[in-house]
Amino acid sequence: MTRYASLAVTACLAAVAGLAFHRVFGFGPVVPVAAVAAVVPTVLCGLLSGPRKSGEPWPLWISLVLTVVAWAGTVTVTVLRPALADGTLPQTLRDGVLSSWKAILTTLLPAPAEPEYLVLVSVVVWLAAFASAELALRTSLRAAPCVPALGGWAVALPLGVDGPGSNLPLAAAAVALTAVLLLLRADGPGAGFAWRPLAAGVPAAAVLGALALAAGPVVPVGARPYDPRERVQAPPPQQRDGVSPLDRVGGWLLRPGEVMFTVRSGRTELERLAVLDRFDGVTWSSTARFVPTGSRVPEGPRPGERHEVEQHITIRGLPGVWVPAPDRPRRIEGLPVVVDPDSGALAAGRPLRPGQTYRVTSVVPEWTAGDLAAAALATDAEARAALEMPWGPGAEEAPVQIAEFRRFAEAATRGAGSPIEKAALLAEYLRRYAAYDVTAPPGHGYRQLDYFLSEGRRGTPEHFATAYALLARTIGMPSRVVVGFRGGRRVGDTVQVRSGDVLVWPEIKFADLGWIRFNPLPDSGRRSNEDDSVAAGETEQKLEQAQQSAASRQRGEGPGRTAEKEASEPAAGGGGSPTPWWVFASAAAAVLVTGYVLAVLLAPALRRRRRRTGPPAARITGAWHQALDHLADVGLSTARTLTAHEVAVFGASSVGADAHGHLRPLADLVNHSRFAASRPDPRAADRAWEHSDAVGRLVTAKAGRVRRLRRRLHPRSLVDGSGKERRPPAGRRRVRSAGG
Repeated sequence: MTRYASLAVTACLAAVAGLAFHRVFGFGPVVPVAAVAAVVPTVLCGLLSGPRKSGEPWPLWISLVLTVVAWAGTVTVTVLRPALADGTLPQTLRDGVLSSWKAILTTLLPAPAEPEYLVLVSVVVWLAAFASAELALRTSLRAAPCVPALGGWAVALPLGVDGPGSNLPLAAAAVALTAVLLLLRADGPGAGFAWRPLAAGVPAAAVLGALALAAGPVVPVGARPYDPRERVQAPPPQQRDGVSPLDRVGGWLLRPGEVMFTVRSGRTELERLAVLDRFDGVTWSSTARFVPTGSRVPEGPRPGERHEVEQHITIRGLPGVWVPAPDRPRRIEGLPVVVDPDSGALAAGRPLRPGQTYRVTSVVPEWTAGDLAAAALATDAEARAALEMPWGPGAEEAPVQIAEFRRFAEAATRGAGSPIEKAALLAEYLRRYAAYDVTAPPGHGYRQLDYFLSEGRRGTPEHFATAYALLARTIGMPSRVVVGFRGGRRVGDTVQVRSGDVLVWPEIKFADLGWIRFNPLPDSGRRSNEDDSVAAGETEQKLEQAQQSAASRQRGEGPGRTAEKEASEPAAGGGGSPTPWWVFASAAAAVLVTGYVLAVLLAPALRRRRRRTGPPAARITGAWHQALDHLADVGLSTARTLTAHEVAVFGASSVGADAHGHLRPLADLVNHSRFAASRPDPRAADRAWEHSDAVGRLVTAKAGRVRRLRRRLHPRSLVDGSGKERRPPAGRRRVRSAGG
């Protein structure tokens, strides 16, 4: 009786040690695995402990062999049943036994209840139960059967340090069971079943368990236990998708009606898709170090007010592996995902499929003007990385656009007194500076953004957000780019988020606050043209209002200042005096000035467009005339008596050696077009314009945009000077051409 009662207690001890894995997987997956792994080896040991005909129990080696066979069969029909069905049993079993603990250490808890992970629980509990039962049957040491269960605890506790829940109740139960086992074995295995000591000792065991439960929080390692995850190297950044979501924005905007996913929730929020924090000079990418997770996403460093939102999302036509969710997600159910602990971005292990449904719970922060007004820019390692401005793949010197961007950003934020004011002014400047146009050519490298800011001034959310991020970096504000969705069309109790609802926004990192988003997109691009579209979320509206209030507070334009301005203005509708004559005169002058400015700015653009059209010879000549217009900004007054190569020499002396490297090939193309017997082909015309555009950028870097703009405002910009470009005497041309 004592023997079998001891086996029951050892089985309970092993099961309790297995339940300590609940901080790794949760109780649901662990309970059946721990129960089976604790009971089966204990029963097997009890059956083999009976005497044979010789009167002796079965040898230990027979128990070892049979328990290995029994474990393999039991784990196959229980934990590994899915792997048995799909034919991956050997690989799953090997991974579970050899490397499951490594995978758990690199997984955010609770870990997914995958067979290869749960094999570890089965192995640990089975070994503890088998060893405890054999010690209880074959030794007379009273406390020896408790030791294997402690080994199970030694595995479960470190793996579950970062998991939810507490193991204090289980530890108290283990203390109580240990006391009961000691009482049962007080007089040795053959002394008979002692009812009275057991009846008196069980209450004492319960008291010991209660004391253990109460003393647990004050144990020295209770405040900060040892966490082996801190010693595990994080996985390297992985490219989760072959196509960046940022590269898909232009195509989505041109097909705005395709349903990407549907959302069922009581509150409208921005749906974040991908966080792109690394720029290489050509494109933005993610440095996320994705790790597996069961359902939990770690909380980010975001203090202050916040609200919780729960959404049911169904995938429709969204491609790739990036999983949409509000920022910041805390729990996701129904879809296996990996997560970047730093940004909270989610990704699926395989490309998303239509019909997949999941539920995500997010905690969305809410910032006030007071929070933002006193915020300083972050200076940690992540923020320093978010200030990098690489030259580009294969570049040996800094692109000229970086200096241009810095001057642009400094002009846009001139007079800003705080980081929040500087960030808000930059967003406001871009909103007024350029227009929203979904047909703008995609691209966000240095050259594309230089064209967007200097000549095109029309773009999609891709251009506005990436331009803001690079401009912010040039003036010391750590930035990154986020791709997501906003709005949608309500159909019943769900919102259909379409491809036309895609949004790209920049974020700036502030100390103690984390990443704060800004919206540099013009109003025409922030509202859907359809009447049934969902309005912007309340959280987004509050954030923009807080940013404006914080910036106004820094400029001293608080409520009192606004009241003074309103009081100084005349009341509307008061008095009936006629409008003074000077108002009409001022309006007329303004119209004339505006018309003149539009004319002098539009004429060169039209002239350039005309020069780029026509046969190849005309296009080459147009490229040459365009280059001469550029060189006029650095002092080339006339080309009346200069050959093409003399103009190239002038460009080298006035602009630099790089200009000569473009002007000399352009001069050769011009001479060949004029004097060669064969006609030039379209490729030669394309090369000519490439050289001409390069000369324009070099002249801009040399002369500055202010000087070029001042020259463009001169009345001579209205006159096409290409007809005045004089060819040198024929003899001289031929000599130079032959020499060339």
